[in-house]
Amino acid sequence: MIQAFGLTSNARKEHPPAVDDVSFEARAGRVTALLGAPGAGKTAALGLMLELQQGRGITYFRGRPLHRIAHPSREVGVLLGDVPGHPARSVRGHLRMLCAAAGVPARRADEVLEVVGIVSLRDERLGSLARGMDRRLGLACALLSDPHTLVLDEPADALSARESRWLYGMLRAHAAQGGTVLFTTADPKEAARSADRVVTLEQGRLVADQEAGDFARTRLRPRVAVRSPHANRLAALLTKEARTAHRSVEVVREDGNRLSVYGSTCADVGETAFRHDILVHQLADEIGDMGPGAGTTLQGEVESVDEPRVPDTPSTAGMPSACSDVPLTGQPTRLTDAPPVAEEPHPVAEPQPPYEAQATAESTPTTNSRLVPLIDPEESADTRPRPRAPRPSQVLTPETLSPLPPPISVRSAPSPLRPLRYELRRAAGIGTGFLTGAAVLVVSALTALLLARIGHTPQSRLLAAWPRELPLPPAALGAGLLGAFAFGDEFRHPALAADRGTVPRRMGLLVAKLLVSAATALLLAFLTVGCDAEVLYLVYGRELAQVPADWLSMGASWIGLVVGCAWAGVLAAGIFRSTTAGLAAVVAVPILVVPLVHKALEGPAVRTAEGFPMRMHKVLLLQWPFGGERYLSAAARMIAQPVGGALALSLTALLCAYLLTTLRSRVR
Repeated sequence: MIQAFGLTSNARKEHPPAVDDVSFEARAGRVTALLGAPGAGKTAALGLMLELQQGRGITYFRGRPLHRIAHPSREVGVLLGDVPGHPARSVRGHLRMLCAAAGVPARRADEVLEVVGIVSLRDERLGSLARGMDRRLGLACALLSDPHTLVLDEPADALSARESRWLYGMLRAHAAQGGTVLFTTADPKEAARSADRVVTLEQGRLVADQEAGDFARTRLRPRVAVRSPHANRLAALLTKEARTAHRSVEVVREDGNRLSVYGSTCADVGETAFRHDILVHQLADEIGDMGPGAGTTLQGEVESVDEPRVPDTPSTAGMPSACSDVPLTGQPTRLTDAPPVAEEPHPVAEPQPPYEAQATAESTPTTNSRLVPLIDPEESADTRPRPRAPRPSQVLTPETLSPLPPPISVRSAPSPLRPLRYELRRAAGIGTGFLTGAAVLVVSALTALLLARIGHTPQSRLLAAWPRELPLPPAALGAGLLGAFAFGDEFRHPALAADRGTVPRRMGLLVAKLLVSAATALLLAFLTVGCDAEVLYLVYGRELAQVPADWLSMGASWIGLVVGCAWAGVLAAGIFRSTTAGLAAVVAVPILVVPLVHKALEGPAVRTAEGFPMRMHKVLLLQWPFGGERYLSAAARMIAQPVGGALALSLTALLCAYLLTTLRSRVR
């Protein structure tokens, strides 16, 4: 159950708030539609409910606000816009990455792919998916953690009629199993047809909260859709007869040969066309939107002699009831008096193959009255009612519902390895890291050859491919870029947006990113030195590929430099939410911070830190194993260097800034 109280967004400058004091409920076991025209505040309301936007008000999901739920993805499944994933990631890889983040088994990805009918697309890239397949993948992401509540923003946007029926069948099945479903839409007929309760927003305010049947009676009105080659003549005759009979009939001329007649019936329009020998290609009862102010009676309006027929249930909203494609030249048949036909059972909405060419069973008209469904001539003689969605009052059986993935019976306990598994799948799921590493190795090898050809370069800088003119070697820059990608891709393609609104600032996720980036930097550092040594040996012989005498201290300095740059990229990208900012912070260390540290350390020193390891041993009362004093002294000498001190200072400042922003977000 969802309970929203006083949702109000922050006003921007002179503009009113997008959502102003909205309160409503969405009960378990029912489908609730949040209806409103574009700009009415539907998406802003969902943002406030999911704590994606700042504002006032609170929303309870089964009695708890979202920030009080330990694992929000297990409680709320969210679909907002397109799937927020890297376009180069595969469909299956994206779902398996989310499985690792949510702590569910990896096989769950295959289960939801089979349910939504895109198993054949599991190896496709996200950027190549069509709109309908993207919607199916979004629903799979929402169902991945077996949540109790589904919150979807315009789930049927740009979908065909068949895909929309399948989607709403899935939502109906989820609600029938006791779940809560809330979706937004701008189509009133879609809301009346697919939901049990409709909450209407206008200009950010709540104007109606009704059952679907009451909504259909008060905010929708029937109309007759007419298609005739003599539409203008028929419109003039209908207007003249209504004026003569003092009936309130409105005739709206659409594009081409179509008319929309309000306040009349198919029988009356058909009789008028018959009397004047007018050919009619389509004659159907539909439901149209009354727009703002629906349900009010106009002053001075003349009542119609024949009251328009209002459907009993919202399931017939927007669906043609009868039509003909022959000229009305014989005895007129009153379509409203036709004998009732037994209602056909609702077909099971099974997922269809994505690229299978199938004819749409029906054409559902939209809110735009200019779009009138065209009837197939071969089916025009069939006047049986079309299959329609089950009414809320009908008993939903497993045969009439769409299949859902099986529930997760056993959930893994919280584990510190869960963020690590997620980060490994995130980093290895796309080729950006591999391409960056390959580019670094090639540039380093070419730079080393060029430096060896010029000469006058120390052996250590030659193996690291680090010219004196560059602030950092290519390996350090590549490690910093890979570290910046770790958080930069999260903000650019927020796959975890449904979990905490933005990238969750948890220490477990930060530690996982630091560990993976450190391992990547170590691998890149070893490969760079090895490739440079091998290339120098092949081109210039063994002389330039010899190992330096002080290789241990130089290796430690090299590893510290590369890992420090990677960590600086991770922290800076996490603070500034940008890959570019992370890489800029890495480059700023030797350009800006090193001169400051060098200036602070230059000049004669009155005192030195000699004997620092032994004094630490006395203070901590620890016995350093394996000659630990030497390693501690070497680490102190590394930090005392300008580059090492600047990098250590930068990492400390970035870590403190990250922790500060984390605490600030939690306080908010």
